[in-house]
Amino acid sequence: MNNPRTIPDAETRARSVANWREAIRKIDAVTLALDELIAMVEEHNRHSPLTLYRLGKYKGEIVQETIKD
Repeated sequence: MNNPRTIPDAETRARSVANWREAIRKIDAVTLALDELIAMVEEHNRHSPLTLYRLGKYKGEIVQETIKD
């Protein structure tokens, strides 16, 4: 009923390992790109007039609107 599992030959294992390494490399590249994008968005948010206004309001400070061109 149960088929016994066999260990693949060396060539098949080598191809499988190479495929997994390539997949992991691509995932790492996407993760790095997403990390950079997140950092850019966070930097943008830190300097956003709306964020600065809300932060000042939260801290109870008087906030003057400054608009950058």
